[in-house]
Amino acid sequence: MAIKVYKPTTPGRRKSSVQDFSDITKTKPEKSLTQRVKMRGGRNNMGRITVRHRGGGTKRLYRIVDFKRSNYDVEGTVVAIEYDPNRGPRVLLVEYVDGTKTYILGYAGANVGDTVVSSQNKIEAIPGARMPMEHIPVGMFLYNVELRVGSGGKLVRGAGMAAQLQAIEGDYAQIKLPSGEMRLIPKEALATVGRLGNADFRLVRLGKAGRMRYRGRRPTVKGKNMNPVDHPHGGGEGHSPIGLKRRGPQTPWGKKALGVKTRKRNKASNKFIVQRRKKKKR
Repeated sequence: MAIKVYKPTTPGRRKSSVQDFSDITKTKPEKSLTQRVKMRGGRNNMGRITVRHRGGGTKRLYRIVDFKRSNYDVEGTVVAIEYDPNRGPRVLLVEYVDGTKTYILGYAGANVGDTVVSSQNKIEAIPGARMPMEHIPVGMFLYNVELRVGSGGKLVRGAGMAAQLQAIEGDYAQIKLPSGEMRLIPKEALATVGRLGNADFRLVRLGKAGRMRYRGRRPTVKGKNMNPVDHPHGGGEGHSPIGLKRRGPQTPWGKKALGVKTRKRNKASNKFIVQRRKKKKR
């Protein structure tokens, strides 16, 4: 996939870029593999806003993607490459020998007519093949990786992403995630060989607020631009600073913010992290 840039005929066009959909082979989704997405506008079952800045947006159909691929040792043929508005990579419509159809995440270099197989045994490690990591050669790139055996792919599902298998040690496989984190995962967990497609997705620039509204995102403003009734930073004359020297910066609900650690480090899975992700350079 490439990125399409238009001539700057308007201010919104000047800074924007869109996806080139030349790789799409089928425009309408498979009806049996879709379901309705209900728009909630950030509200819970009581009708109260629990997530701010949500609302509007274009209607979508959710494509039911098979992250487990538990149809083992049955060959499937890629029938179509489709666009999915709910995720970055393309989705592949696969038809198996037994007649069933599923969506799977699209890998880089996928073409109509390709054959994909999922197995619990050792098979040929070609892009799109899914098997336990203990059977995958060390150094190969992976995506749609399971955290627990049989749970379905949870890691590395974004456009253009890939993890790398570093080693097999005892009962665990050591992989390097796209973030740089090194993690141990049970070697019997399944992963798909290859790299996810649509790598240029990260280069898309919306260019104007309207395209964010299509996605169901409403405007966001700083707390210091609000009134005191709306935010602890609000009020004052003109463009006032945050202030609050004694209590420091706060969230809209009065909790400490900006530089305060909020992550809990006592999670059970932390013992499987060999090396944390690289710190960002300032």
